[in-house]
Amino acid sequence: MLAYPNIDPVALALGHVKIHWYGVMYLIGFVGAWLLGRIRAKKIGWAVEQIDDLIFYAAMGVVLGGRIGYVLFYNFPAFADNPLILFKIWQGGMSFHGGLIGVGLSMLLFGRKYKHRFFEVIDFVVPLVPIGLGAGRVGNFINGELWGKPTDFSLGMLVPGLGNIPRHPSQLYEAALEGVVLFLLLWVYTSKPKPMMAATGLFLMGYGAFRFLVEFVRLPDAHLGYLAFNWLTMGQILSTPMILLGGFLMIKAYQKGS
Repeated sequence: MLAYPNIDPVALALGHVKIHWYGVMYLIGFVGAWLLGRIRAKKIGWAVEQIDDLIFYAAMGVVLGGRIGYVLFYNFPAFADNPLILFKIWQGGMSFHGGLIGVGLSMLLFGRKYKHRFFEVIDFVVPLVPIGLGAGRVGNFINGELWGKPTDFSLGMLVPGLGNIPRHPSQLYEAALEGVVLFLLLWVYTSKPKPMMAATGLFLMGYGAFRFLVEFVRLPDAHLGYLAFNWLTMGQILSTPMILLGGFLMIKAYQKGS
């Protein structure tokens, strides 16, 4: 059994200005993607200057899509009651699945600007995404949010304010799977040319499967609870189409490439 380190969520305080670790994690994700994007650009013949624009477009997609997705997927009754909740970002709430849709739309715009095909752009981007995913989950851990279920597993943690029962550090499970493992899987897979759409398909299947599995030990959102069978969560419902679409894209990619 481990003790939660109870890290101060504020990384740096300068008078009334506070820099939170969660924001720092977002910055790490974008900077890491920018640096690795420049490396990948050189390998495939893109101008490295395009990566600056790509990261800007992606950041807008993540922030806008993530916020809109959270409100619509996880807090729609509150939105229907008060649409202005969409702009209350200081209250927290971001959705990966909403951010994914946002990035997809922003990459469509980026591709049109630079005359790149949609899946050419998405295949380029997906190996960069796990950096931000892993960093974001570490941010969740520091914030002391999105905890897992009670457990007697050796990695269980005692969390202040949640009783004297160890809980799964599900944020760290996701950081390891969606961050480290998915990054290595995609980086190695894309180290050699692959059919268009294949990398995108692998990302969708990989993230969807990892998220679906971790949801079994992660507590569902309190205001939603389990949606069916006393175990099905909103995260699993949103991840299932990702797995199916990813498999479809990989099959189509290799059919076209054969």
